[in-house]
Amino acid sequence: MCGRFVLFTTDESLLAHVGGLPGVSEVHAPQGTPGPRYNIAPTQIVPVVRIDGPVARVEPARWGLLPHWKKDDSGPPLFNARGETIATKPSFRDAFKHQRGLIPMDGYYEWHDDGGGKVPHFVSLGEGRIMWAAALWATGLGRLSATIVTTDSAGPLAWLHDRLPRFLAEEEIEQWTTGTPEQAAELLHPTPLDYLEHLTVRPADRSVGNVRNDYPELISEN
Repeated sequence: MCGRFVLFTTDESLLAHVGGLPGVSEVHAPQGTPGPRYNIAPTQIVPVVRIDGPVARVEPARWGLLPHWKKDDSGPPLFNARGETIATKPSFRDAFKHQRGLIPMDGYYEWHDDGGGKVPHFVSLGEGRIMWAAALWATGLGRLSATIVTTDSAGPLAWLHDRLPRFLAEEEIEQWTTGTPEQAAELLHPTPLDYLEHLTVRPADRSVGNVRNDYPELISEN
């Protein structure tokens, strides 16, 4: 699963990353880009990238999907969507058909019990590389919201947790964002091993467990 993540790439740098995606020649961020964050939690605001042909829009969204039929924001926040069921589960199936996007990350946190209690770890690509998580978006309750697609974990990250965000390689992004539902469904498998092998995992500061803590030192063990 993915319950906390990091995005410190902001402003023109974030827009440049979006503009470098395959097929994108124009980027708009009508409300600007978010400031750097080191402990983003469900129900908080995250940037969502929505692509329509050559045009990409970066917009703020609630992390926790609000389907069009929701009458209020009560109940558990739908911040993760299992790839195995998003095409059929009522909470996600409409968004899967027509409203697929990306959530950019510099990395995310996962907790692993090493026998002495759960320890947070920070997972990233490093070297200033953005991770593009497959996402769904909706506009229920008159606001933009989003969820991160997850799959079974695999390969070098299987020890950390049994679930993993579905990270997209650049050559998969057009198929996910602008392909047909049938084409997008072809990507609902674990993140390819050749992508996972480039990820780095290191212990993070235990203070990340408190959502009020949000500072750069969280991504390294003290």
